[in-house]
Amino acid sequence: MTLEKLHPSFTFTEDRLAQLRAAVPEAFADGRINWETLREALGEFLEEEGQEHFGLSWPGKREARRLAAMPPQGTLRQQPGLGVNEESTRNLFIEGDNLEVLKLLLKSYAGRVKLIYIDPPYNTGNDFIYPDNYSEPLEAYLRRTGQADEAGQLLSTNTRASGRFHSNWLSMMYPRLLLARSFLGDDGVIFVSINDSELNHLLAIMNEIFGEENFLGTLVWQSKKGGGSDKAGVVSDHEYVVAFAKAKGDNTLSRVLLEAEELDKTDDKGPYRLGRELNKWGAGSRREDRPTMFFPIPGPNGEEVYPIRNDGTEGRWRWGKKKMLDIATRGDVEYVARPDGTFIVYEKIRSKDPRAKPYRTWLTDVGTTADGSKAVKELFDGLKVADFPKPIELMKHLISLGTTSEDDIVMDFFAGYCTTAHATLEYNQENDTSHTFMCVQLPEPTPPKSEAYKAGFYSISALAQERIRRSITALSSQPRQLDFEVRDSPDDLGFRSYQLARSNFRPWKPYTGEDPAALQLRFDQAETPLVDGWQPHDLLTEVMLLQGFPLDSRVTQLPAFPLNHVVRVTSDSCAHSLTVCLDAHLHEATLAALDPRAEDILVCLDGALDDQAKLRLADRCHLRVI
Repeated sequence: MTLEKLHPSFTFTEDRLAQLRAAVPEAFADGRINWETLREALGEFLEEEGQEHFGLSWPGKREARRLAAMPPQGTLRQQPGLGVNEESTRNLFIEGDNLEVLKLLLKSYAGRVKLIYIDPPYNTGNDFIYPDNYSEPLEAYLRRTGQADEAGQLLSTNTRASGRFHSNWLSMMYPRLLLARSFLGDDGVIFVSINDSELNHLLAIMNEIFGEENFLGTLVWQSKKGGGSDKAGVVSDHEYVVAFAKAKGDNTLSRVLLEAEELDKTDDKGPYRLGRELNKWGAGSRREDRPTMFFPIPGPNGEEVYPIRNDGTEGRWRWGKKKMLDIATRGDVEYVARPDGTFIVYEKIRSKDPRAKPYRTWLTDVGTTADGSKAVKELFDGLKVADFPKPIELMKHLISLGTTSEDDIVMDFFAGYCTTAHATLEYNQENDTSHTFMCVQLPEPTPPKSEAYKAGFYSISALAQERIRRSITALSSQPRQLDFEVRDSPDDLGFRSYQLARSNFRPWKPYTGEDPAALQLRFDQAETPLVDGWQPHDLLTEVMLLQGFPLDSRVTQLPAFPLNHVVRVTSDSCAHSLTVCLDAHLHEATLAALDPRAEDILVCLDGALDDQAKLRLADRCHLRVI
């Protein structure tokens, strides 16, 4: 057990060093890297000194890499009332600079995201880029968005007249993609929308960050039909979706984009090949993990077939009942009998063309930008509030490719008009899944003459949240068409709204002056690490993120402590719990009643405990004081 001072921290660099230490422990001594030992361990894989090598370089790349490793300076503050079903939902919308937000979320969500989709600025010369500040990124953001008193740097377009036109865009993308990789699980995938403007540069930096061996392919999406922009006699009617895996393996997307295998089997419907197993394996594959996914489907001789795992225990299907019954009734599954009379059930794939559903890299029937605009216009009662958003069908198709479970996390940190959130909600209802979305969007101002501005939506983030609210209202009014028992968990038609804000901890800036009074003032202010006017509910959110608890954690006030306000934070992603009391004093009765497990964490104010109480608690659990 331990006693530690709690303060803001960022472990991006430390985590990467830990991975290197795990792979090459002999190269570390006294916490430092022994370069000669590391060179010897790498052996033939090292480049010869002075050897030229292939790669993409640009002015500002070193600063961009350093920016990814800089600790965040803010926190996330919930905006009650802006969301829907806020007490029960797991879906998140976060307003703020996505680089700062990604850093704040990293400890809680690293390795947990299955699918990342982003639609960044295409760098056409007319769209905004994120003007990062290398010395005070949070302060620059707060000034831009009017949350700080000083007049600050405004958003502006990255024009082609700029001498750093491509460099500005690359410097913006590089640190965000570096962080994005850390969010993905080992079987996670990332999709990035782009057009011809920066396709080659995007591929180059993603090869560097994710590894060329993890490149899955480039999907070509027909974004326009019946025309397009005419450049030098060439009509462009398409865009691209670049796909990379965290670690390429036998996952859905890698199989989709590889060349299709031959149709080596046949039945009365024609040739086919075996697809993936529909009995779910691995984590979360037991019947008790998802009870409603255990049900019978019609077997080869009319008998009922249940999902049974290889060890003979009851399992669960990969898909919901409606989809499983549909595919079984159509004769598009194959049953392979085990010796004990149970079956492994496989999907039948009937197309040898990798471009045909679901094996294709040319997307011609998943909607266009016109379809995206039409959908948003209908949702907003005929108002044209969005400029060429991605179509919902495109996003649902990508979700179908990139997710393999029923409850994956889908992240979009260039959320724009939140097509990803809307598509996730619709996909869940249509496929009996429980995916959750996590969307991040800068409060980019809407043009003053636009219909969105005139309707009272002064930022893209405000418009995006309204779209989520309206899509939830529309979906809530639609009856479910599922013909089986009530699910173990209801549809998550909701979201919580958060905003990037200043940290509740005072920033410490080294004093370089010679005024003793000013230095003494600095020490006096350091007696409490918290800013003036901090609020317990805001500090609780920051403490949760610092301790690695996600924003959808369960927060329960403990009734057994009438003299203090004590809450317990739990999450399925954390084996231990977090107990927090932010009162100025912990009463003796509270201390006596606390019964934490050895692995649990207790957080309270430093001044709330005397030294003896600290030692008693630190001997029973992990004590963190503020």
